Amino acid sequence: MPSKFPEVQGGGSLIIAWQVQQKNVLVVGGGEVAAGRILHALNADAKVTVVCPASGLNDEVAFRVSQSQVTHIDRNFEPADLEGADMVLCAIDDPEASTSVWKLCKERRIPANIADVPPECDFYFGSVHRDGPLQVMVSTNGNGPKLASIVRKKIADTLPDNMGAAIENVGKLRKKLRDVAPSPQEGPKRMKWMSGVCESWRLEDLVHMNERDMAGLLTHYESGRIPTLGEVRTSLLALP
Repeated sequence: MPSKFPEVQGGGSLIIAWQVQQKNVLVVGGGEVAAGRILHALNADAKVTVVCPASGLNDEVAFRVSQSQVTHIDRNFEPADLEGADMVLCAIDDPEASTSVWKLCKERRIPANIADVPPECDFYFGSVHRDGPLQVMVSTNGNGPKLASIVRKKIADTLPDNMGAAIENVGKLRKKLRDVAPSPQEGPKRMKWMSGVCESWRLEDLVHMNERDMAGLLTHYESGRIPTLGEVRTSLLALP
């Protein structure tokens, strides 16, 4: 008898959006791979510390050090560097030293990623498409980073222009809706109404929706009706 529930597909990763804002991320190494890891962490508003001799910093990492975007410790890694770290990203060309970092992180229960060594990773970095608040990540679970990049580019090519701007406006509308209907009991209705707006409005309308449009649209929340952008603006013109 066929099941009505989704089939379990083992062997995957738990894909989540990890919030590291103002968290302490330690990056061991200063080469090209480390540069990419650092950028990911900075994009997530983390506080980044890089431990690596100055002679080992590539141009990008050296630039971020010079601009005070990261804190730099000018020497090789020492166990004491783990003090206060919320996450460790190791990207050095020394397998023995990398494994040592991994074991220390395991002892201290600090989530870590050891570049190019999948068995020594609590999490993987995927290939990411970014458009404002929109982030689309493709992961191959450590099997094929280049293939992840190819798949990510194909997905990005199918996305409409201005998707990020539309998402930003939807986020603003959601916040305003919570002010209009803050009660937890309103939660299901808020979700249903917002879903209706996203499904019935064109992407172009969401992109061009302004603060006045949002205010006009929200007057229809209580009734549950979802007018078009044209209807919202027509009703606003009729106001004194």
